[in-house]
Amino acid sequence: MKLTHTFAAAAFTLTAVAAHAASVPAFNLDADVNRALKTFDVPGMAIAIVKDGKVVTAKGYGVRKLGEPAPVDGKTLFEIASNSKAFTAAGLAMLVDQGKLAWDDPVTKHLPGFQMYDSYVTGQMTVRDLLTHRSGLGLGAGDLLWWPSTTFSTDEIIARLRYVKPATSFRASYAYDNLLYIVAGKIIADKAGKPWGEAIQEQILSPLGMTGTKTSVAEMLATSDYSAPHSKINDRIAVVKPMPVPNAVGAVGINTNAEDIARWMTVLLNSGKMDNGKQLFSAQQAAEMWTEQTPMRIREPKPALAATKPNFYAYGLGFQLRDYKGRKIAMHGGALQGFYSTVLMVPEEKLGIAILTNAENSPAMASLYYRILDHYLQVRPSDWIQLYADQEAAAHREELERQGKEHTARAVASKPSLPLASYNGEYEDAWYGKISIREEGGRQVMRFERTPDLSGELEHFQHDTFIVRWRERNFNADAYVTFALNPDGSIERMKMAPISTETDFSYDFRDLNFTPTRHSGAGRNP
Repeated sequence: MKLTHTFAAAAFTLTAVAAHAASVPAFNLDADVNRALKTFDVPGMAIAIVKDGKVVTAKGYGVRKLGEPAPVDGKTLFEIASNSKAFTAAGLAMLVDQGKLAWDDPVTKHLPGFQMYDSYVTGQMTVRDLLTHRSGLGLGAGDLLWWPSTTFSTDEIIARLRYVKPATSFRASYAYDNLLYIVAGKIIADKAGKPWGEAIQEQILSPLGMTGTKTSVAEMLATSDYSAPHSKINDRIAVVKPMPVPNAVGAVGINTNAEDIARWMTVLLNSGKMDNGKQLFSAQQAAEMWTEQTPMRIREPKPALAATKPNFYAYGLGFQLRDYKGRKIAMHGGALQGFYSTVLMVPEEKLGIAILTNAENSPAMASLYYRILDHYLQVRPSDWIQLYADQEAAAHREELERQGKEHTARAVASKPSLPLASYNGEYEDAWYGKISIREEGGRQVMRFERTPDLSGELEHFQHDTFIVRWRERNFNADAYVTFALNPDGSIERMKMAPISTETDFSYDFRDLNFTPTRHSGAGRNP
């Protein structure tokens, strides 16, 4: 019988899928991880898997530091960045259990000096709102107050929230932020009468036996078994210096290892119950943390990754919530300079997967957790490592091509409106504060006053737009710097924007609006 076009297409698709499945190597965790390390140029990684209350694996792969032989093991510490948010959420959940606060208490009840840009939002913001990314702040708004390492204190960061303008209406939509988790961490510290790190150590880490976990980069560096951070510089992996963030611990403060993160996932999957039968936090609060609070936009993946598209996507309290192959997943990612991590749990299967890496590469983690998920959920396997490698390479090529076209299209013959010296001086933004532009060694150098590592040379791009090339090349965050002039030729303001779409959103240059200070040397064209 002759097949119709529809049936022929279906038959071809099934044949192609079957052929792909047949070509996928059999699941072998060690082989898969080592392949991912090589494919994505990641020096070291730690993997923890728990299933049905048992630790299946908690071990390391690769090396702690490129160029040195010391291997990653189950006790090697990694910065896990935003996977710390779950610890802050759990700390607040414990305070709810103790009756010391309620999720829907106004923040001002516990932090009387708390203030947002809008007075209405200040009064209406609840403890729950601090954790759910629906405050109206834009993506990563205000992150330059702590990223890269700054000299602002936690209290200074919280005080400067009142100057950060919202991007949307209060509770109107999801936009990921870090500053409000810093506020949440401050509540925990105030209730405990001690710093966030000490409170989390006493209330969560010690009861769970997470004896290796540290709550600051300084503590991690004082141990003998920790991983060095690695970033790409000109597309080549390199060791970079750690980025201490003691002022942002409520959002990014945990440094842990495979063995300890396995204990954390076990108690989460057991609704807060510890091995001794006691509740770290109640089952009611465990459920609350994994209950959808803020809807998240579902984006269409590239065709090769179509199977990763969720049917629902939302943020809970310290966790992203979605589905895969009919199962609910609670997960989160973490990124700091030189470190990426993922913690993922499938409650229905009592399955937890944690991947800690010492490089900035999310496809390496995604390819592995889908590989592990497919194995434990017993679904048709895909060669996720190859699929993600192909997508990463294609996306990077597209970005380089886009930048190339932008560079070619610029007005090459244009010149700045003013002599270069006229752009020198101090500029101030309402929430960040001051930066300076001065001549140093014959070059114009921009410096962020409260961010020691954020300095770079300006080069002319076109008209009154320059590019700042940061001296710390691992930032991968070079930015456009554009000046606007008043009618009399003096400088009215200066704005910034990242050059690359691959720049981490925490370099929120787009939110800055600098104006010359009264003592600025910026002036008119004589």
